[in-house]
Amino acid sequence: MPPVAIVLLVLIAVLIGATLYLYLELRSAKTQMANQFQVYDEQFATLEGSVNRTSREVGTQVAQVKGMVATAEKEIADAAVQVERKVLGRTASLEKELEQTQQKNQEALQAVGGQISEVSEVASSANNRVGALTGEVDTVRTDLTAAQEELRQTIADLKSVKGDLGVQSGLVATNGTELTALKRLGQRNYYEFDIQKSRTSQKVGRIQIRLRDANDKRNRFTIDVVADDKEIQKKNKTLLEPIQFYVIGSKVPYEIVVNQLEKNRIVGYLATPLDDGSRTPGATE
Repeated sequence: MPPVAIVLLVLIAVLIGATLYLYLELRSAKTQMANQFQVYDEQFATLEGSVNRTSREVGTQVAQVKGMVATAEKEIADAAVQVERKVLGRTASLEKELEQTQQKNQEALQAVGGQISEVSEVASSANNRVGALTGEVDTVRTDLTAAQEELRQTIADLKSVKGDLGVQSGLVATNGTELTALKRLGQRNYYEFDIQKSRTSQKVGRIQIRLRDANDKRNRFTIDVVADDKEIQKKNKTLLEPIQFYVIGSKVPYEIVVNQLEKNRIVGYLATPLDDGSRTPGATE
């Protein structure tokens, strides 16, 4: 066989082999593409189903949201209506209260007008009363001036004598009027007493006095004075004689003055310095 024929045969064989290979490859590729398209179709179907489900869910949610919005709008509208009703009701109530307040104010003004009239009448009456009181004050001032003058005269008439200790005494009161004048003068403490003859002592101020004897015919009396737990006998004393004695803590003597004497009874007063720690001036017992 000629070489050319062999070459042609070889070329034909190679061409047939290449064609067969290409056919097989093409068939395999077609099969792979078909399988791939099938996968794509399945994925697309799955995706389409998912999209449909999502669309349905979104539609449901949108419907729910629309329902909630509608409900909220209704609630807002109802609340607005209620608020409007309350506001209108409160406005009407305030108007009514305002009318009542204005009426009360009007009544109060009328009442105040009446009270002003009453006050004017009272003021007029008070002025009249003030005039009357002024006259009374003038009368009282006149009486007070006369009383002060009488007090000064009474004090001027009082005398100071020496006591039984030889010490110059204070002013001596011979009766109740003069003793009152001494109390007003305020130079000493004064304690009045009225003592009957007895075996027991009677407390007068800080001391105690016991009447032993009183002779109204001779105007003489004897007393026991108890001071600082010590007893002193003052014997055969006379009316208006200052009976003097000292107590602890006092540089000025105490004085007993009897200005009234009866049988077995003496009446008078005890005079003590202001700084003896006892009671205030004018004190009586």
